[in-house]
Amino acid sequence: MRLIFLTLLGLAIAAGVGLGLTWTTATRGVELGTLTIGSWTARPRSGSNEIDPYARASIARSGELPIGTGDGITFTATRDDNNKLLDGRCDVVISGVTPPARFWTLTLYDTKGRLVANTLERYGFTSQEVVRSADGAFEIRIAARSRAGNWLPTSAVDRYVLMLRLYDTPVGVATRSQKDAPMPAIATVGCPS
Repeated sequence: MRLIFLTLLGLAIAAGVGLGLTWTTATRGVELGTLTIGSWTARPRSGSNEIDPYARASIARSGELPIGTGDGITFTATRDDNNKLLDGRCDVVISGVTPPARFWTLTLYDTKGRLVANTLERYGFTSQEVVRSADGAFEIRIAARSRAGNWLPTSAVDRYVLMLRLYDTPVGVATRSQKDAPMPAIATVGCPS
């Protein structure tokens, strides 16, 4: 009787741990096959048949439609370059250049993957509409209140996610560093006290 009880207890613990780990990896993902440059993270294989099972489960759960490997890559950021979570009440500046790409978009999402609602209905910028300096660099200010220049409103949400999609770009599986793919800097420049 004791052997049966211990066997059932062991099976229950194993099932609980297995289901818990499966839920965690499907909701939070894992770092298998990720490419991290500064604050930006991408999964170069997410649009291919070579995707790892954890990333596949995470994509299936979120309903995201990944960009195909031959079409481009998606980078996400949830923190600035000082590892501070992106806060919609703070002023955040995205500045610099992007890796070579035929076209790119920078979009602001809430933590559930929805566009951040705002009265201007401005959810992001594209490479064709962002105002640049003479050297090709740009600066986008993300803030709750109106700012001059390239401005994205946050509606003062607690947390948000930035998505930078690069289309028709050489950045991918073979990319390893900032030298291979110069990513824009993310800096929190002011928060209300």
